[in-house]
Amino acid sequence: KFRTITSSYYRGAHGIIVAYDVTDQESFNNVKQWLQEIDRYACENVNKLLVGNKSDLTTKKVVDYTTAKEFADHLNIPFLETSAKNATNVEQAFMTMAAEIKNRMGPPTTEANLRSEGKINPGTPVQPRGSGCCGTTGDEPSPPPHPRPPSSSSFVKTTRL
Repeated sequence: KFRTITSSYYRGAHGIIVAYDVTDQESFNNVKQWLQEIDRYACENVNKLLVGNKSDLTTKKVVDYTTAKEFADHLNIPFLETSAKNATNVEQAFMTMAAEIKNRMGPPTTEANLRSEGKINPGTPVQPRGSGCCGTTGDEPSPPPHPRPPSSSSFVKTTRL
């Protein structure tokens, strides 16, 4: 029921976090379909992060850490277990995503570096270039908000940095 996310929702995203509920096997089973959606609609080199949430519910856990980790490793996607309830690894998840995006995009280019390479002449107007991963400028309107899936379903959240 949440498969209606369109390509406009993914457009310009540098990173996408796919989260599932560690107490719900079906939500983990849905991760593969979400990743296929991402591959279909997002930019080719978008960073992905797999997150197993509700790690605080150890007695109700049905998705084993090792199973999820091996799945993520097979796809070359970073993996973390988190607990939104007690904030375990929540910040780490976003820091991991930010680091992955930064590594992919390389060091920032400064005006001083460009001048030393002879690419900027003072007083010359600079034409804006698209900075999005799909050739977007980043000035496009945001897509309309989508309803949040219930906690028992896996879901996708795009993050624009």
